[in-house]
Amino acid sequence: MSSSRPGLRLTACLLNISEARRKYIVENVAKAALLEKNGQKHHEVSVLNIFSDQDYNRSVITIAASVEELGNSILAACVEAFRSIDMEVQEGIHPCLGAVDLIPIYPLSGVRVEECGAVARSLAENLVERVPGCSVFLFGEADLPEKRSLVQRRKQLGWFTRRDFSALEPDLGVAPARRCGLTECCSCQY
Repeated sequence: MSSSRPGLRLTACLLNISEARRKYIVENVAKAALLEKNGQKHHEVSVLNIFSDQDYNRSVITIAASVEELGNSILAACVEAFRSIDMEVQEGIHPCLGAVDLIPIYPLSGVRVEECGAVARSLAENLVERVPGCSVFLFGEADLPEKRSLVQRRKQLGWFTRRDFSALEPDLGVAPARRCGLTECCSCQY
């Protein structure tokens, strides 16, 4: 991906998944972000970094892409993560809430945060269609009209205390299933 191309509108996602101990799963999720539907490498998508914490059993995959391609790239990575990670058996010291538990989308160049919010909302809608049992909670520019902050949403969800999510009502999807957990999706500004 060349950032020197005139008019390239760049975005990034710091995709948080609840796996770090099985490296092959983390790598497969990252690879899924890089491939087009036909299995070929997508030239406008890059995985910039993978940070994994063994104690937390959580990884952050930094994905950069044009605003037009980021949603599909993240969707492919999320589908792979939900397929591979079972929250009923996940263990770690971090309070991971979902196989994919945080999807923040950031504008990098030539993109407004509101556009990232639209990408996040569209991604969330596609995610609940593609992954049975998936539930999504929106915040930031993706959470219209309230635009609640991550801190507000996490307090509402009982981030550090709750382990039974069945009574929660997500913004999109069904009540969180134990296997999938819950996903927070948003757009943010640096």
